[in-house]
Amino acid sequence: MGVMTAAEDLRAVADEYWEGRLEASPLFATYLGDHRFDDRIDDVSAAAEQRQRAAWVAWRARATAIEPADLDETDRVTLQLLIAELDDNVRSVDLRLAELASDQMEGVHANLLIMAAQLRAPAPEHAAMALTRYRALGTMLDQAAERFREGLAAGRTPARINVERSINQVEGYLRSPLEQDPFANLAGPADWDGEAAWREELTGIVRDHVRPAFERYRAVLADELLPVARPDDQAGLRYLDDGAEMYQALIELHTGLPLTPDELHEIGLREVTDTLPAEYRAVGQRLLGTDDLGEIFRHLLDDPSLRYTDGDELLAHARACLDAATGAIGDWFGLLPQAPCELVPVPEFLAADAPAAYYSPPAPDGSRPGEYHVNLHEATGRGRAETASIAFHEAIPGHHLQLAIASERTDLPAFRRLSWGHTAFVEGWALYTERLADEMALYESDLDRLGMLASDSWRACRLVVDTGLHARGWSRQQAIDFMVDHAPVTRGEIETEVDRYIGMPGQALAYKVGQREILRLRADAQAQLGDQFDIKGFHDAVLGAATISLPVLRERVASWVSATSES
Repeated sequence: MGVMTAAEDLRAVADEYWEGRLEASPLFATYLGDHRFDDRIDDVSAAAEQRQRAAWVAWRARATAIEPADLDETDRVTLQLLIAELDDNVRSVDLRLAELASDQMEGVHANLLIMAAQLRAPAPEHAAMALTRYRALGTMLDQAAERFREGLAAGRTPARINVERSINQVEGYLRSPLEQDPFANLAGPADWDGEAAWREELTGIVRDHVRPAFERYRAVLADELLPVARPDDQAGLRYLDDGAEMYQALIELHTGLPLTPDELHEIGLREVTDTLPAEYRAVGQRLLGTDDLGEIFRHLLDDPSLRYTDGDELLAHARACLDAATGAIGDWFGLLPQAPCELVPVPEFLAADAPAAYYSPPAPDGSRPGEYHVNLHEATGRGRAETASIAFHEAIPGHHLQLAIASERTDLPAFRRLSWGHTAFVEGWALYTERLADEMALYESDLDRLGMLASDSWRACRLVVDTGLHARGWSRQQAIDFMVDHAPVTRGEIETEVDRYIGMPGQALAYKVGQREILRLRADAQAQLGDQFDIKGFHDAVLGAATISLPVLRERVASWVSATSES
């Protein structure tokens, strides 16, 4: 064998890294449709994390030894993204984030309960492997609990509200009937004569192993974490000894940019007190005959005629938005995904503590479509205004378009196609599409546009509230009150969202940071290109390299502008 080229060496490192990711998280592999590890669970112990860290460091050393000048443009981007992702992985391990992952969003229990309904066992051998996996599932929950204990020993107490919400989730699962259990209802092989016996054995394992493991996990949350958890007036990271350092690191991990809490706080304040109120007044005058902000908010929150009568009506509206967007995207995008996007209600046992909607990308092997999950919990309390913007954000042209296109770029290394990183790009794109949808004439009324503005207010408030909680020492109530004053969102939704920001520091900043960056790049490109600017070309430049960081996005758009101006 001859000497490997730089491109071959890069591809080898990238492929080995991705293989290492899948081996480290067999559940993630199954979720992606790779069934080689279906008999395994994730090892979330501290020892396994350190072994993983050593592997990240070794692959990074190999990657940095590759000379960028010897690569073409695509491979240079791959190298840049690979090194950055490995750096982020090492940094995340060093932050010991697993010690605080007892919350209702990123806790092991929450991930398992969400993922359980989305896994498949397509062949009899995979079904047999799943039995082995589920017998061992308790080990994963026990390891997570041990990480929480390690955090407590180091003075890293969780926020009380997050522990309470997690207990509520686990208890909701344990109260659900065994026949509706998502683990017991794992989708098995089609037309399989062994289905009945396998299902009976699987149900017994869930009853005798899985549910008792969740009981043990619940006991750790209730008996060990809850009594020492941080009260609501000390909910943010600021109240931990290493909280300021951790928060700055999380800002950089989630946004990809070296922004400070003070910068982000001020950007958010300007939007919620100046930019957005002017837009509300213009739309409110047309729709409601008033430009009084308080009156506009009151209509959105309290007018009974603007609420759904039941869950079926909400679901039908969401489906109509999805269908309209699907029909319109060909005029705005050159790149379109092959995978469809299907609408799926959120399971009832998760609904009380889940957001209004969320998206799950398609399996790379085509075995599962993209899924737009709609929460029907207490539907009669939900306003009609918010449904359209959420649908466009979560499904089309938002997350589904971006993530499905990324997964279908089979010429790129798997870590670029299937990565869940680069939050600011992924969520910034989805938020950008809420305003793009207005340009696409997808909003049927000014009520929908008010919903779009409410969504934008929500994300701008996040810049203020997230930094307020974790850098400025705000209480949970301060955060809730600020959002009540500046976003026409129900108090119940705001409470759920604030508790999410408490449990996932920095993540909520990424939406507005990414949206602002995409809008800035588009405005700059339009100014430079004038009549040569093509919206399809711009969108394809943004989405065509799969999931990327904001620094790489800047370089891609600059290259597209340069090439367009020379053509």
